[in-house]
Amino acid sequence: MTTTRTEEAASREAAAAATPGTMLAWGRNSAGQLGDGTTTGRALPAPVPNLTGVTAFAEGSGFSLAVLSNGTVRAWGNNSNGQLGDGTKTDRATPAPIAGLANVVAVAAGAAHSLALLADGRLFAWGRNLHGQLGLGSAGTDQLTPVQVPNLGLSRVKALAAGDNFTLVLLADGRVLSCGGNGSGELGDGSTINRSTLAPVQNLIPAKAIAAGRRHGMALLANGVIRAWGDNSNGQLGNGSTTDSPLPTTVNTDSLGGPAVAITCGGRHSLALMANGRVKGWGENTAGQVGDGGTTSPRVFPVSTAAGAETVIAIDAGFEHSMALSIDGTVRTWGQNSDGQIGDGTTTNRAKPTQVSGLVGITGVITSGNSSFALQ
Repeated sequence: MTTTRTEEAASREAAAAATPGTMLAWGRNSAGQLGDGTTTGRALPAPVPNLTGVTAFAEGSGFSLAVLSNGTVRAWGNNSNGQLGDGTKTDRATPAPIAGLANVVAVAAGAAHSLALLADGRLFAWGRNLHGQLGLGSAGTDQLTPVQVPNLGLSRVKALAAGDNFTLVLLADGRVLSCGGNGSGELGDGSTINRSTLAPVQNLIPAKAIAAGRRHGMALLANGVIRAWGDNSNGQLGNGSTTDSPLPTTVNTDSLGGPAVAITCGGRHSLALMANGRVKGWGENTAGQVGDGGTTSPRVFPVSTAAGAETVIAIDAGFEHSMALSIDGTVRTWGQNSDGQIGDGTTTNRAKPTQVSGLVGITGVITSGNSSFALQ
């Protein structure tokens, strides 16, 4: 988070797209992001009350978004920059509708900004805009209600991702666009200059998936190769160095050992789901969030997680913890557990994937900051 993760979390894109279901939540709840009407954290999963029919969801830094089967959006948690889209800056501890949004199919959340993709391909944004991350052509003023992102023309948006203070958009033709903060090169345009309008990330065509961390971005290409750019202070670009890159660089293919089918970014770490159902991780590992069960030193090349023989079908990464959904509907988490975000009833960090207590029949997972969510 960068998404997901932390106090400055950068967000990540929703990891659910299944039969409409119920959200379960656990971990940090300091801003009401678990949606249960309190600000009390939990070390075990529990349903988000009065929220059913969820088809997609996203988690930012202390706030949450959910798309319902009727195409409307609910938001709750931290609202200091208007990221809940209700016209105020008042936090909410229970889900509330965002007026003016309909036919939504996907959402993404950054540290304090939100994105929604409509079925017709239009993109809406709201929340913090200090660095131009809303793509509106100007920077500095928070947007308290959703506004359409201009200048996309007839280009159809396929997917969204949001980092701390930047936005990535994947178009149907495989191009990736970016806007917002760029101090570490996270816009992937070869510069470190902020930008308030969407413009292409270089050298990525054709991409089929995107992900955003705190200050780094990733794209999965059609051939299964992963390219990454931006902050590399902990090796999160996976190219063997710790040097930032303002242009996409290839994640080491020998270490990956084959084509990837999904990607996600944590605060300063990265994960890839491989075609064989196993998970690779790299980058910051101070809390064991890479998941290989070894020392807590950074991994500058991808390494295999210690997930055992489970066949993983979806992954997501928080600020310093990670999640994997297995084909049998169980969920495993690893890394930082200071707020119970691992979901095993403790606050002990886990350097190896640990099964979340009591979860079965799960169809999607997502995490951000120090909170975790699942769709059942």
